[in-house]
Amino acid sequence: MQPAVLIDALTRTIVGQSEVVESLVLALIADGHVLLEGPPGLAKTLACRCLAAALEGDFKRVQFTPDLLPADIVGTRIFDQRETAFTTVLGPIFANVVLADEINRAPAKVQSALLEAMQERQVTIGPQTHGLPDPFIVLATMNPLDADGTYALPFAQLDRFLLKVRVDLPSRDEEHAILDRFAVAQTEPVRGVATLADVLEWRKQARAVHLEEKIKHYIVDLVMETRKPAPYVEHGASPRATLALAFVARAKALLGGRDFVLPDDVRLVAPLVLRHRIGFTHRIAVERKDPEDVLLSTIGAVRAP
Repeated sequence: MQPAVLIDALTRTIVGQSEVVESLVLALIADGHVLLEGPPGLAKTLACRCLAAALEGDFKRVQFTPDLLPADIVGTRIFDQRETAFTTVLGPIFANVVLADEINRAPAKVQSALLEAMQERQVTIGPQTHGLPDPFIVLATMNPLDADGTYALPFAQLDRFLLKVRVDLPSRDEEHAILDRFAVAQTEPVRGVATLADVLEWRKQARAVHLEEKIKHYIVDLVMETRKPAPYVEHGASPRATLALAFVARAKALLGGRDFVLPDDVRLVAPLVLRHRIGFTHRIAVERKDPEDVLLSTIGAVRAP
């Protein structure tokens, strides 16, 4: 079974948003997490639910709020009076697909509770460490329009996300299709088109995709370009971005039915991998520059092999 079946299943429910749909599948194959940023009402939550339904995996949704506690995510230990011993109650993080809705509405101590889970795929509760299910993917959403009561995500956590996707408003034709599809009855997600075992097999196939030496140099050059002194850039991407570019480019090639990576694979996924790993100065806001334009200019400055 090819991973393209997942994209077909998602597009049967989601209208438009092709970049969002493909990014979710790419991250799943590349064993990473996704940050979705966009205004409300653009089917971000629905896309995450559809992904879990298509895989028939465990799905948990956590609504991030200012009063959320770390234990509400990872779990806690409670005292069982009958057994006169502490027992561990696992939190919603123990699922295959975890939706962290409006992740920037919770304080730093809650956001940091995700760090160990996202990187090490395990959670420490009291004296015990618990492994998370495999596959495990965190899909987080952010609303960029309403900054009241929000907390900026630290770069340490942003760097844990494999991809950051900008979710844009639909076109006129897409809006009309949304009206036709959802105005009469609720469209149910397509279920069971693939299994969790299929995901593990796709990951194995992606790791076997050939990465030419020239492509490796191109990936390194892209990341190094972000670290050059520039008027609007405060700091460039970390080495984790280099690895992420390679992982996602391999997944992109696998989606294209190839066993080798093309320069276009790297170039097309570079904005998804790099946009949240570059720190911009205050000057970019003062001069009303679009960070996306600066990013695309940086990527375009590196010559592809």
